[in-house]
Amino acid sequence: MPRILKTLILLAALAPGGFAQTAPDSAELTKLLNDFLAGASRNDAAMHDRFWAEDLIYTGSTGTRRGKAEVMSGVRSAPPARPGDPKSVYSSEEVRIQQYGNTAIVAFRLVNTTEKAEKDGKTEVTKYYNTGTFLRRNGKWQVVSWQATRIPDQKDEPKK
Repeated sequence: MPRILKTLILLAALAPGGFAQTAPDSAELTKLLNDFLAGASRNDAAMHDRFWAEDLIYTGSTGTRRGKAEVMSGVRSAPPARPGDPKSVYSSEEVRIQQYGNTAIVAFRLVNTTEKAEKDGKTEVTKYYNTGTFLRRNGKWQVVSWQATRIPDQKDEPKK
């Protein structure tokens, strides 16, 4: 009896429904992510509005949690960039997408490259691990949950 039970448990665990399928909407989700990062680089409020769902739960890298209204308020209240202001460009690396029907998990490394024109023209690169939960509603993918974690710089790592 225990052997039969173990076999049934193993078969249930290996059933196709138990694992993420190859993401059929991977190309669409990747394009949406890249379009969003390009829009975020120029503080495009319309792109933010398209990307985030109304019921968003956003947890930033500093541990602050906010909803879409707070995110959009921050985007809309940001002053326009002036000549000489630091310019950030966002991009993604190591994008991994797992899709479960109308839900998808998108995990990636966010790269924030900031050019500091007035500070001797140096470029600063900051990286984050981001994970977003996307839902497809009425044929449209949007983020309902987002988690960002800053990746420490190598120089910030404790010596071993």
